[in-house]
Amino acid sequence: MTVPLRAALYLRVSTARQVEHDVSIPDQKRQGEAYCASRGYQLVETYVEPGASATNDRRPEFQRMIEAGTSKPAPFDIVIVHSFSRFFRDHFELEFYVRRLAKNSVRLVSITQEMGDDPMHVMMRQIMALFDEYQSKENAKHVLRALKENARQGFWNGSLPPIGYRVVAAEQRGAKVKKKLEIDPLHADTIRLIYRLALEGDGACGPMGVKNIAAHLNQHRIFTRDGGRWGIGQVHRILTRPTYIGRHEFNKRAKNKTLKPVSEIVTVEVPPLIDQATFDAVQAHLRARNPRVTPARVVSGPTLLTGICFCADCGGAMTLRTGKGGRYRYYTCSIKARQGETGCKGRSIPMEKIDNLVAEHIAGRLLQPDRLEEILASVLDRRQKRAERRREHIAELNTRAAETDLRLKRLYDAIEAGVADLDDPALKDRIASLKATRDQAQADAARAAAIQESSARQVITPQMVQRFARTARERIRIDGGGYRRNHLRALAQRVEVADREVRIIGSKSNLLQTLTAQPAQSRLRPGFAVLF
Repeated sequence: MTVPLRAALYLRVSTARQVEHDVSIPDQKRQGEAYCASRGYQLVETYVEPGASATNDRRPEFQRMIEAGTSKPAPFDIVIVHSFSRFFRDHFELEFYVRRLAKNSVRLVSITQEMGDDPMHVMMRQIMALFDEYQSKENAKHVLRALKENARQGFWNGSLPPIGYRVVAAEQRGAKVKKKLEIDPLHADTIRLIYRLALEGDGACGPMGVKNIAAHLNQHRIFTRDGGRWGIGQVHRILTRPTYIGRHEFNKRAKNKTLKPVSEIVTVEVPPLIDQATFDAVQAHLRARNPRVTPARVVSGPTLLTGICFCADCGGAMTLRTGKGGRYRYYTCSIKARQGETGCKGRSIPMEKIDNLVAEHIAGRLLQPDRLEEILASVLDRRQKRAERRREHIAELNTRAAETDLRLKRLYDAIEAGVADLDDPALKDRIASLKATRDQAQADAARAAAIQESSARQVITPQMVQRFARTARERIRIDGGGYRRNHLRALAQRVEVADREVRIIGSKSNLLQTLTAQPAQSRLRPGFAVLF
């Protein structure tokens, strides 16, 4: 009796509007189930991704499917999609995940783009993925152009409005309802209060800084729009946002948060909440308090754990605070410092106490040869398995290149013998396809071999571990007391401080990288040079 193949369906639409209309996903599901029934596949799982772009892999259901498909044993044999664009709209990422699944004997199948696994069909799939990627980028360009024109006409483009405003229907154009911003009376007074506190204070003191404004709002139970507590970043954005004087800037930043050129920014006129004079006065006040202009009162010199020390209760960073004119230094929970006790009960611990505790624990426990070998054993074992898989992959690529080259030679022999005509368009296409497959396999094999050779040079010996441990213990301390910050951060990437314990968290991969770094590289990083 033949065991039917187990199938998983992956269904996706790009926008929330498609989800609301509830048309595309049910149709994909219906076609997928019919496809499985017609071929005798056993449908074991359905993954539904509503409103997610296929230009990246930041999709929860997609990742859940990949995790299942690469586990051993996999719960299904094939992944079925309506078209390859439902799976990915980036040809590099598409091939990456297809190969990940294939290594676990799981195939990707498209209902509307059926093809095999031979080199010709693989190339066709890659070409289709390139067209999908191009179409996605073209669509994004046209959508942005339409959004910019909509903003130039003074309409809102659908994102969450700034606090103090709400979205209302402005006019009807065909089937579309154009929207604009209007002042939200529920939160407008909060915005005006923030500006008033920045300029005049609360009556008991003078003008307030951003941190004090956030604390004041939290202490008086004036919540954010979603009922949360205020933070420094939120208050600062409100105090510097030109939207509140009637000029909202659309298309100001790219996806990576970098500022776009001025020519790309569209200014939308909205009802002002703050007058220009008040806004300008607040900007001057903020500039005067900028630590780059006026030195901060808190000593902010280099400290051992700044940036890697966190409060175990709330996850906020533990930052440096001083007392008695700088004579006493503490690590203090930044959430409590910004939001008061409503944010976190917090804690303040003498800097020297935590520094000594962390450094001495690393020197006495981690930097022992036996302990280092034990920690690195699992990492080295994984590296060895990866190296074995890479060698198999290189052999497969070389075999594919050799077989393709042999097919080309047979075609050339047929042409020389007069059996085949070189002017035949089909033959020309076949030769070009074989050449592309061969060249790609050779390039992939060369790239994988270079990675393999680089990894093979990083050999860990017991003598290296012993020398590393001994030198690190000797040099982690600075003459006259204190510790070398860079040395410690190569060994610990996060320190969590609780009431009764301190947890030190490090990365085995970072430790291995530090141990195997070349002397030439270490000279580029003077803080690490003495470790080798």
